Amino acid sequence: MENSRLSGSIVALVTPFKDGGFDETAYRSLIEWHLSEGTHGFVPCGTTGEASTLSHEHKRVVSACIDTVRGRAPVIAGTGSNSTAEAIELTRFAKSAGADAALVVCPYYNKPTQEGLYRHYRAIVDAVDLPIVVYNIPGRSVVDMSVETMARLAELPLIVAVKDATQDLARPLRTLQAIGPGFRQLSGEDGTALAFLANGGHGCISVTANVAPRLCADVQVAWQQGDAAKALALQLQLMPLHLNLFCESNPVPAKYALSLLGRCDPDVRLPLVELADASKEKVRQALIAVGLMA
Repeated sequence: MENSRLSGSIVALVTPFKDGGFDETAYRSLIEWHLSEGTHGFVPCGTTGEASTLSHEHKRVVSACIDTVRGRAPVIAGTGSNSTAEAIELTRFAKSAGADAALVVCPYYNKPTQEGLYRHYRAIVDAVDLPIVVYNIPGRSVVDMSVETMARLAELPLIVAVKDATQDLARPLRTLQAIGPGFRQLSGEDGTALAFLANGGHGCISVTANVAPRLCADVQVAWQQGDAAKALALQLQLMPLHLNLFCESNPVPAKYALSLLGRCDPDVRLPLVELADASKEKVRQALIAVGLMA
């Protein structure tokens, strides 16, 4: 896969549930909707896809995404784990299923050192011939991959990109200085996605794109076309969603928003729970403010 395809609005896709199980019909329908709305890529089984509560379904969800997309956009399968062996096994499956790349989160709970992080990713690329996007999200994994470790990993040909959810807008500049422009940098934070582009980024792996795929894609296209004023206007329009889709733990608000739009049920799995009534109203008002509901 050409690294340049890792750009634009890439949706961190929710995993719809119905009656306790994976709702594959709704999932495939969501993907077709995204393709018609201009979404540039897909991440199944990431944080927003509730990978942490998927069991045997993980592989089914990845396969359904790849099968539905049929090469029309890149699929970056979430294959991370705090167990290196499990991350290798999931990445091998993603490769065999036809994924274009894998999104591998920094190992959570274990609290590895920077050397441990390096060896974790090195073991994966030594075992599987698939491009890897490092997912750096200290708020969930507790550990923060340093720019120095990222640069060291970027020397490995299969480490091609980062999903940066640090919310540190100096980070893409520091990474650009340390690694160079060939390494792809994707924001993992919708509210600062446009500023991330201005500081050397290439796109966003987005939660908001689940709910407003066309608008999120239009922000990225406007920036790519050099129309910063249009990109800013669109980003301002989207801000109510960028804020209120995180009023409770992701992806609970996003799934509730999608249920209001008739796209899937709002169901999540424990330990996540249904939105509080006050949060439901925040999400509903955000959809109205952005123009997605009357």
